[in-house]
Parts: sequence; structure tokens; C-alpha cells
Amino acid sequence: MSPSPSPGALSKTEGTGLPFLRANSTVRRVKRSRIVQDKDGWETISSERHFENDHMEVVTDTVRTPTRSEPCKWTVVHRKSAVIVAPMTADGKLLMIRQERLPIRGSIWEMPAGQIDEHNADESEIRKVALRELREETGYELAPDGELIALGHYFASPGFTDEYGYLFLARPVERSARGDDQDAEESILDCNAFSVPEIRRMIADNEIRDANTLGICARLAARGFISLDAPASPAR
Repeated sequence: MSPSPSPGALSKTEGTGLPFLRANSTVRRVKRSRIVQDKDGWETISSERHFENDHMEVVTDTVRTPTRSEPCKWTVVHRKSAVIVAPMTADGKLLMIRQERLPIRGSIWEMPAGQIDEHNADESEIRKVALRELREETGYELAPDGELIALGHYFASPGFTDEYGYLFLARPVERSARGDDQDAEESILDCNAFSVPEIRRMIADNEIRDANTLGICARLAARGFISLDAPASPAR
């Protein structure tokens, strides 16, 4: 009799073109994006699943596109949608956290963010997730007279994943009496408030390299909430 696999071990499932690796612990299926759907000439012919866990699913899709006569295959990572929050203090500074990121073997400055576990979350629930991530990661919360402004959504890396993030501006924020509630696995090292000129310099000097943060800064600038224009050079 074969020994039972240990919790968290990976198992192979026969009958698929590639090994289907799955954590033996309980897996909640990551559902496809609600925003990315077959329409306007796009049609999914087949989808072969290779791996899944609580956070992602890897599949190879065969898809017919509006401009190709023959279906094409593409390996796609399905991930839960996320929230990204730009917390602004009463004096116009923006909070960022410095967090260790294992995939890049380093720590970087970024806006607080987190995944939305509920696939069918409505706007109210998504806002609650944004405010929860804000307090958990920074120890700040929306002031009593504050507002949480929706800035739309964006795709994190559409070359390989359908993951998208909802962007929010929270202003003004203040320190929470409850403090933060950081997940031990996240390794948040620091939280600081930066002026907009400081953030502009950090972007220019490649100190801010996180796509979520670069994306939300661009959206804030485009909507007129901050200015990323460089100071005018003095006249000669």
C-alpha cells in the first residue's frame, strides 16, 4: 500500500497532457476573471489545467481571436483580483510600505495591496477589502471625514496572467488606534510617508519598481490628484 502524501505535498493526476500538480491540502479553485470574458470574436476552444493552489491556477488555453483564422494556444496564470490603495495623509503625503518579496530576492517600496478572496465580491465588499488591507499593512485607517475614491482597474501583466487590480485613493488617512495587523508571511519591514516630489524622484531614480505602485501613481497623476511633472529648469 502506497504511503499517503504529507499535507502540502504535490501530487500528479493522470489523464492530462502535462502533469497536474496540486497541493494535497484543501484547495479553493481560483476562478477566471470576471472582467476577461469571451466576447467580440474571442472564443475559448479548450482549457487544460496543469496546476492550482489557493492563489493561482496555471492552464493552457486554446483560443480563437477576432484576427486569426486558426486557434492559438497560450499558457495563462489565473490569479485572484486585488486591491491597491494609495493612502494620502492630511498634509498630502502618500504612505508606502517596504516589503520583502521572495520572487525577486529583495525588498521594495510599494503601496499597500492585497488579494480579494471572494470571486463574486460586489463594490461594497471590494471597498471593505481595500480598507482592511490599508489598516493591516500600514496601521492607518480612513479619517472620519475621509473618502475612498475608486480609480478604476488595470491589468498587472497581461502577457501571461489575467490578474487585475482595483485602484483606490484613500484620503485623508490617520493612525489607527488598533495599529497594524500584518500577516507574518508578508515580512513588511517599514512604513513611511513620502511627499509627492520624493515619490517623483524615487520613480526617476528607479527606487520604486513595483508595477502596482507605478500604475496607481500614473492614475493619480492622470486624474489630477498629484503632479509628477518635473520642476521647470531655471532660465539661463
